[in-house]
Amino acid sequence: MADATTVEAMTNDTPESCVKVTCDCNTMWSLAQQFSYLRLSTPTTPHKATLVNNYAIRARRISATYARFYLEQEEGGQADKKGRFYWMALGAFASKTVACTLEDWRVGTQAALLSKKTKEGLGKGNFWLFCDISGWHWYYSMYPGSFDSCLDSRNSDNFVSAVKTQTEKMPWHAEALPKIKNLAVSKEIKAGFAKVKKFESETDDAKRREIQLAHLLDIADHEQGVILQPLIYDDPDFTYWLSFQRKTWVRWATPNLELVFSSACSTDKSDRKSVAPADIKLEDFKNRMKWIGSAADKFHKLMGKFPELMEAEIRAMASWVDKADK
Repeated sequence: MADATTVEAMTNDTPESCVKVTCDCNTMWSLAQQFSYLRLSTPTTPHKATLVNNYAIRARRISATYARFYLEQEEGGQADKKGRFYWMALGAFASKTVACTLEDWRVGTQAALLSKKTKEGLGKGNFWLFCDISGWHWYYSMYPGSFDSCLDSRNSDNFVSAVKTQTEKMPWHAEALPKIKNLAVSKEIKAGFAKVKKFESETDDAKRREIQLAHLLDIADHEQGVILQPLIYDDPDFTYWLSFQRKTWVRWATPNLELVFSSACSTDKSDRKSVAPADIKLEDFKNRMKWIGSAADKFHKLMGKFPELMEAEIRAMASWVDKADK
């Protein structure tokens, strides 16, 4: 056997015969990384693919993948357990917001005339958050029986050789992976997935709703504190341009900071969006989390009050899964 992903077996004349293969944790996490890469790639031959180049298209595919996990449409999904991956529903709206920001002419103008730091920071944060967060959900959805036993062993340094080589070709990998501890598990991920299991076993609808919100906040703490804070918000160049955009005389050239609970980029309905406070400092974790907590609460209320409407928007985002590059 060459490595953990290769098995040699004797040929035989028995139709549909199978060879049992046991995959170790490193192989499983390699497969999770492979899922993330392929979701953001365009096939070029039967065995090759090229990463989508356009950052906004990547963000829309990411939004679609989050939506599909929530809707239990990914491989391994179980329709009767819909709602267990609650953060994914909010994450779909958040990644759509990243796409809308990247598509905004003001961000393009800033990148062309002043600095690409805002555009690059958004692209980098969204890309590596996706590699991290989709991996946990892919593994749990596909192989829940071994998830806990492999939870502590995720480490990009230990991917099988082909996937490790591939990962080392990913954008920003050299600076990103050390900052996010090579995709290692966090206490927030453990807490969030413990609540996934709790949701699955709970039958009371009111308690299920409580579990969903608690799960969402655990994963949000991981998303913002463990991944995005060290990856982009602690970058002095990125935060410089965030502070630059807060200057009164350039605010007209800065996209509105709001999370719109629609597949569209904007809405005139104030009850369908969460607008950041005017004095928010995004680079400050506690300051940022106050807004995110408020947005999560508004999202949760909308999901309870207008479930069919909200899921229609989530299904619309799910349709972007193979959106063409440009």
